Amino acid sequence: MTPELTEFETKRPYTLIVNPSAGGGRAAKMLADVERHFDSRRAVFRVEKTRSVEHGIDLAFEAIDANEIPVVMSGDGLIGAVGGALAGAETEVGLIPAGRGNDLARNLGIPTDVAGAVDCLLEGNVRRIDVGEANENRFLGIASVGFDSDANRIANDARILKGTMVYAYAALRALIFWKPIRFTLIEGERRSRFTGYTVAVANNSYYGGGMKVAPDAELDDGELDVVTIGEVGKMRFLLNLPKVFKGTHVDEKDVKSWRTHSIEVDASRPMTVYADGDPVAELPVRIRILPGALKIIAPEITGA
Repeated sequence: MTPELTEFETKRPYTLIVNPSAGGGRAAKMLADVERHFDSRRAVFRVEKTRSVEHGIDLAFEAIDANEIPVVMSGDGLIGAVGGALAGAETEVGLIPAGRGNDLARNLGIPTDVAGAVDCLLEGNVRRIDVGEANENRFLGIASVGFDSDANRIANDARILKGTMVYAYAALRALIFWKPIRFTLIEGERRSRFTGYTVAVANNSYYGGGMKVAPDAELDDGELDVVTIGEVGKMRFLLNLPKVFKGTHVDEKDVKSWRTHSIEVDASRPMTVYADGDPVAELPVRIRILPGALKIIAPEITGA
């Protein structure tokens, strides 16, 4: 007679896909604690360190082929790339936040401390979330262009600063040299233009280490939230920046927001579109939503 397998023995193993440089080296420093917590829970796992984003995606597919659960231990960039690659696949992906911003984890309610993140992962609750696509390059967070393009580039080049400090520094640096840009937006037969700072097309609420740029965006509603910031003086723009962390900036008269399933964006000068902290496309760009395309391990939604 074959003995019954314990819950521990029947669980699929995990592959930790670790970007050692994430968070300015935070992921590498966290790894020993993560391993200890997995061991304390008697979870079966192995560790793979990435050499590039493409290598991380390859490791995720190798884990799936081995009937293991890929778990990204990095920041928003790698989980965005891996999650985008896995969109449409009937397999879940896990996340242990280890970057500077960790905005996807913030939106999903995944704890940023090691014990909380690992416990959440091992509980195994799976949610379906939407995936964005910008010129066929997929993302999980917010695709934005304009002032945000300059700020993202500066933030990515700033290797010394940590956490939200890097995003505040990047915004201030970008503001010094910023000149308003003329945007063109196309939704079906509707075409509109405005002059200003930014077009953000959001799958979730947060970017930039906790800036709630699209306060009403939800990861599983099958829609994108578009937020535009029009032309205002630099001092007023600067004074309104703290409001973004609470999401109250959308009440300003020069900020507009609405929902869509697909939108095309162009501008009066060349710009790079950023999403999940990384460049994903050049203008013109078509951004659309892939509803419920990704299965991710995250806490259950409470109070819904």
